[in-house]
Amino acid sequence: MFKIAIYGKGGIGKSTIACNLSAALAAQGLSVMQIGCDPKADSTALLRGGARIPTVLQCEREKGSSIALSDIVYEGAGGVRCVEAGGPQPGLGCAGRGIINALETLRRLGAYELYQPDAVIYDVLGDVVCGGFSMPMRSGYADKVFVVTSGEKMAKYAAGNICMAVEHFKGRGYATLGGIILNRRNVENEDAEAESLAADFSTQIIGRIDRSADITDAEKHDCPVITRCPDCAASQQLLALADAIRTACGG
Repeated sequence: MFKIAIYGKGGIGKSTIACNLSAALAAQGLSVMQIGCDPKADSTALLRGGARIPTVLQCEREKGSSIALSDIVYEGAGGVRCVEAGGPQPGLGCAGRGIINALETLRRLGAYELYQPDAVIYDVLGDVVCGGFSMPMRSGYADKVFVVTSGEKMAKYAAGNICMAVEHFKGRGYATLGGIILNRRNVENEDAEAESLAADFSTQIIGRIDRSADITDAEKHDCPVITRCPDCAASQQLLALADAIRTACGG
């Protein structure tokens, strides 16, 4: 089993990439679990036909100690197991603490032992890497962190901060940096800018995803592009990303 966390600037396309990556890995025959670590609880919607699922924290509030895995783990496209950590009620509590509670609940209930996924993907809120938002990087959760960026200034700035945090954390036994995913926005010198960022942190561009009408069309139909048009260029790029991540993780 390999476990990865995907970080990046809010709005950079992390959840779209995470869902399509999950679907690509499933299409390659792997058993996949995707865990959304965002209070908005929309990470897995693309795998569920646009439908939201009950969150771990919501179910804990409603069921307390009687919560079961069947309450919080749902099947999505390609058989991907979908989980949403959720967050506190607005104005009450800390979203980062909510992620900690949710991941500890999954571990306590034996989710990884029961489902035995080949791959676990944590899709983490925005570019926050402190407190509970660093939880997926911690020992026993993700092994590698992949950072999504484009060539846009603020996306690169956020990606740099995340990479720096990963470097600082690795001495504590946290996940290591696996590479950068370039989600192209067709800005000037985009590839060169991303290559420069990768070089700054002695890492690699693990995958390049072009802007694609096929991805946009699939999102309108609430499904991964790999499901709607498996032979299109976007799907091939995502399958190549899946291969590269498997290689980087020794899977």
